[in-house]
Amino acid sequence: MKPGIIVGTLLLAIAVATHASEPLLPASEPNQVAGTWRMVSATLENDGITELPYGENPQGMLVFTTDMHFVEVLTNGDTERFESNTRGGGTDEENSRAMASSIGFFGSYTVDEQGRFTGNYVEGSTFPNWVGSERSSRELQLRVEGDRMYETFTRPGGGRVSAEFVRVQ
Repeated sequence: MKPGIIVGTLLLAIAVATHASEPLLPASEPNQVAGTWRMVSATLENDGITELPYGENPQGMLVFTTDMHFVEVLTNGDTERFESNTRGGGTDEENSRAMASSIGFFGSYTVDEQGRFTGNYVEGSTFPNWVGSERSSRELQLRVEGDRMYETFTRPGGGRVSAEFVRVQ
């Protein structure tokens, strides 16, 4: 074999091997929701009454990875600390208050050909009843406008949660 052919064959093999080791992105790129988002506000509307489910000082992050996974943690930034500094050592009242003012869950998600959110699957959650839940854009809508994302979620038991997030730079 001629030296030029050998070099060309080696370069082609290196290029193929390098490309094969790169992660594959979904065919539906660009993905509008991919990235990290910080919650700036949230409301719960139920039977004509509007509440602040995460208080006056909501804290939360929503992360969408390019390999189609997500994690969301939402809390009330003003929730009182537990008297005990041991995880699992809270009183019934402290545990109840913490559970009522926060949620954490993770799983996978889908987007359409334009990169718009179309649904998710919950693999794990601090609220066990959500594990295994599939949500389409009928129950959960995410709309991206520039560096803002608006989430609307219709709870299975009633009520509508609306949250606003800003993209973390």
